[in-house]
Order: sequence, then C-alpha cells, then structure tokens
Amino acid sequence: MAGSHRAQRGGGRAAAREARREKARKRNQTIAAGVAVVVLVGGGGIAALNAFGGDDSSGDPKKSGKGPGDDKSSDSKVLADDKGLLDAEGAKALGRGTWTVSSTADGSGAGDHDYVCQSQRFADPSGLRTWVRKFTNPATADSAVQYVEVSNDAAAAEKSYNTIVGWFSQCAAEKRIRLNTSYTLSGMGDKGWIVVFGQAVGAKTRYRTISVTLAGQATLVVEHDTNATAPPKPDTVLGATGTALQKICPQTGGCGSGTPAAKGSLLPTAEPAGFMAPAELPIIAAVDKPWVSTPGKVGNTTQCEQTDPKKAKATKYATQTYLAPGAKVPTEFGLDDTVAQFTTPAAAASYVGQVRKNVDGCQKKVSTAKVTSSGTLASGGIQGEAWEASFDTGDGKKAKFRIGVAASGNHAVYLLYPVLPDLDISDAAFLDTLRRATERSATYK
Repeated sequence: MAGSHRAQRGGGRAAAREARREKARKRNQTIAAGVAVVVLVGGGGIAALNAFGGDDSSGDPKKSGKGPGDDKSSDSKVLADDKGLLDAEGAKALGRGTWTVSSTADGSGAGDHDYVCQSQRFADPSGLRTWVRKFTNPATADSAVQYVEVSNDAAAAEKSYNTIVGWFSQCAAEKRIRLNTSYTLSGMGDKGWIVVFGQAVGAKTRYRTISVTLAGQATLVVEHDTNATAPPKPDTVLGATGTALQKICPQTGGCGSGTPAAKGSLLPTAEPAGFMAPAELPIIAAVDKPWVSTPGKVGNTTQCEQTDPKKAKATKYATQTYLAPGAKVPTEFGLDDTVAQFTTPAAAASYVGQVRKNVDGCQKKVSTAKVTSSGTLASGGIQGEAWEASFDTGDGKKAKFRIGVAASGNHAVYLLYPVLPDLDISDAAFLDTLRRATERSATYK
C-alpha cells in the first residue's frame, strides 16, 4: 500500500503490533483487577507497589448512620458516625437547585464503583472505616458523592490517596471517558487534586469533576456530575471540598492552612516520563475499552514527513503506542506518540519546522497524496500543526491519517493516527491531544 507505514503492517510488523497489543491487554487486566496500586515518588513520577491487603467483603448496602463505619473492630472513634459528612445544606456549594441526600452507607454498604475511575472497592482495604454519601439535584439532573476512607494512620492514608490519584490517570474502570483538566490544591488538607473528566453518554457529554484530598488519617473524595457543553471550572467542587474538609479534619487531622486555591497542573502518571496518561487520549464512540500504552517503534511515518529524530540530531527519542486491548478494532488501530529531546529550543523548533515544510509540500512530491491542515498551535510556548492526509492505494481505496507535530522548549512531539472506518476523531480532539502530548513532553529526559 503506497504512501503509508501503516500499510506495511503485514507479516512481521503486524505480528509485532499484535504482540504489543497483547502486552497492553495484560497490563490493562492487571490494572483493572486492582492487584497493584501506584504511589507517587520523587520528581512527580509514580511507582508500582503491592496492593493493600485486607477484607472487602460486602454487606448490607442500606446501612446508614450507625458506627463504627466498617466491619473492622476498632477502638478508634474517628468518624465513628455519619455526623461528619456533608448534609444537603453543605451540598449547596455544588450549584443551584435543591440538593437531597439520596443514600448514606458505611464500609459494609460501600460499592465497588461509587466514584469515577474507582478500580477496586477500597483504596485501603485495611483501613478503619469508610463512608459514602450520595446526593441528587432534581432541578438540574446533577448528582454528587462524598466518599471518605479512614486509615489506621497518616502513612496508610497517604498510600490510599496516592492509589486514587493513580486510578485517575489510568481510569481503566470507565468507558468513553477523557481527562480534560486537572488542578493541584493548596490551603486544603495536606494536599489534593481536582480532576475534570468528560464522558460520552449518547449525544451528550457528562462532565465529572472530582477532588481527592489527604487530611491526616483520612482520604476524602468529592464528585459532582453534570451535563454541559464545556468542561466546568473547579470552583464548585473546590467549595464543597473545603466544606467537607472542615467537617472531618477536626477528627482526622490535616486541616491545612491558607486560602483554598486550585492551580492548573498535569496529573502525575505511571507512564514513562514525557508521555501522556491513557485517560488523556481522545474519546472514540465505537471504542468501549480504555486506552493502554506500550513501547512503540520509532520512525513510523507516512511518505510526507521525510524526517527522522536521529538524523535531526536529537539527543534522545522514544515512542509510545496507545492501544485499546479487547476492543473490536483492526490491527492497525492505535496512536503513536514520539517524543524527541534536542540540545536547544532552536534545534527542536528547527526539527518541527522541517516536518511542517515537508508535510505542507507533500502533495507536490507524492502524486497519490492529498493533505489538508486541520489546525495549528501557537500559545503557551507551544508551536505546532496538525494535518489530515490521504493516499490512493489502488482499487479505489485510500489510506487516511492524522499527523501532528509540535515543539515546546527543547522537546518535540510527533503524533500519527490512522483513520479507520468509524474510528476517526475530530480535528479539535486531535489538536487537543497534540497539545497535551507536547505539555507532557517537558518531563522527557
């Protein structure tokens, strides 16, 4: 098939692709099963550790307002009853309309999936107790949940907190969901994050804004779900989280100090440094399995780019391929993300400039090619461009691709995505993915 590296995936290349898919599939199964957790380490990375042990057998889901909260015997009185949870009045911070408490459960009634991206029943199955309170708002059709796990001590609570942060970056428990934005919290508890996910629900997008904060020996989660046309600001969940923390921290510790604030920041991820979290990949309506990454082959290009990081004198470069193991898609499906580091920002910009020149002039050099620009990036220190390219392959068939390249500082990013039947993504979604990939590239060393 002329004009495309993807067409060459017969034989050994197709086998290699399938091997990477199987590796990614096994990795996804491990994550989804909750047999490992991820913990933040120095430098913002995440390291895998063995999961917490403990019993998470279920009981009466209707149990409410009766302490202690879990099936575990303990003399601890920390959050021994549900009086420390948000009430309907406190939930008003989440927005207009009348909020109602729809259910309250302790650990014996907690579900396996009470909040977005939750990958197993408890982040700390060996903890003291758990509380789950859910809210509804009939006027707006919004919903919310407060989830609190109380650990035996602050060290165990921090592991629980880090586990949940890791679940957010992978989000293997959800279908058709994308991590839109994330914020670090200050002035609230010991530390925390607010994360905004967009989830395709039919023709609508359900935005799920969720916070996780560490407060002494407790881990607090507050989630607000709403239908909207754009990702919500963090303000409402910030306010509700502050109210919830004020109610629990006198008992749990970790009350924090200063003015509560949310600052835009990239969520830590277990991926190799410089690469996107799987949850940051675009939503594809026909794919109901989560994205998973695996090491890819550097140098996958179409006939247009005519460039190589090595020839461009990059000091280091690597590729991650993002797949959806278990999804009913052709072998060619996947997104390649190549990150290259150069000695100077000028060298990175030169590399990107040459790729842009080659792709823009591709139609004059490759007779079977048709190339159109699908957007540019020129803000936040990022310069780049995306294209849609197609190549005649004979018999009236075409091979189509989305191509993107961008630079920020001394790093450059190149994305390649094959457009397959019913598996395309929009111009805006691809351009946004290129921006996120470039933002992530800053940590590549």
